[in-house]
Amino acid sequence: MEIVLSEKSYEIIVKRHALDSVDEWIATLWQNKKIAIISDDHVFPIYGDKIQQQLADYEVCHYVVPAGESSKSLTMANNLYDFLADQQFTRSDAIIALGGGVVGDLASFVASTYMRGIAFVQIPTSLLAQVDSSIGGKTAVNSSKAKNMIGTFAQPDGVLIDPETLNTLPELRVREGIAEIIKCGAISDISLWQDLEKLTGVQDLLAHSERIISKALHVKKMAVEADEFDNGARLLLNFGHTIGHAIENTAGYGKVSHGEAVAIGMIKISQTAEKKQLSPKGITAAITQMNQKYQLPTDYQPWEAEKFYTAITHDKKARGNSLNIVVLKEIGKAYIQKIKLTEIQDFLIEGK
Repeated sequence: MEIVLSEKSYEIIVKRHALDSVDEWIATLWQNKKIAIISDDHVFPIYGDKIQQQLADYEVCHYVVPAGESSKSLTMANNLYDFLADQQFTRSDAIIALGGGVVGDLASFVASTYMRGIAFVQIPTSLLAQVDSSIGGKTAVNSSKAKNMIGTFAQPDGVLIDPETLNTLPELRVREGIAEIIKCGAISDISLWQDLEKLTGVQDLLAHSERIISKALHVKKMAVEADEFDNGARLLLNFGHTIGHAIENTAGYGKVSHGEAVAIGMIKISQTAEKKQLSPKGITAAITQMNQKYQLPTDYQPWEAEKFYTAITHDKKARGNSLNIVVLKEIGKAYIQKIKLTEIQDFLIEGK
């Protein structure tokens, strides 16, 4: 699969045991570069040595951050800038992001800003990163005010996805990735939604992961190619995220996973959309049933509308005094509804 953009195109490889040939893949992309592998303390002990050994023809170093959302910060980014400078990295060198969404967002942010930008690739090892954050060129760290508030748009040179890495994940982490797959089916691909209906559960999905990941990626590919800088059609990918990010923020980053928050957000936004006749009846029930099938949450307590509203007003999707929310026309079709920021209170109050 290839992402084709006006100024840059790159390949996404989805293949079991792809990590056995990282050296061959990198050789097609880069020559004569220093490479820094950025990973976390959960992922690097599993895959780090294997990848470094394959890259014997390159000068390779690595930096391991603590696993978890707290590493996605300006403080950690600054630590990485210092590390790269100490290793005498120049604009002709490169970064491999090896890990889940936190590592991918952090490493790509650092790559896009160090010396005004150096090359990087993504090797996502979590389902959430494989179907969502590793492609599309969004990089970010969190601020104290909002998730992903500080970031850039920077496309990788390539993305390598090995579904075998999912076998080392706790099932909780697999489930949170499934939330993003559910979202993709809900907004744009009825056939993906129907696949999810036919599968018996989490383990059955893992058995068919290459096909399911590829279908979810196709949804994001189409949105990114149509709207690289997130000003129009790509906003559809934010279904469930407006409320989801507010839940993550108010709970404290890492307390509620991104996937869990999005799962709840899809339900909460749809409940009020049905009441306001922005979505047809039955949408909320369908999403709720799908969440339950894959053991994802359907509610959040405590439901604190005022705190959520404060978090949402800092959301990067806000434009002036309005907010673009994503609602479903039907399963497989979504649209963007612009509302005043004050109206989002209705969604939060009625979502109780």
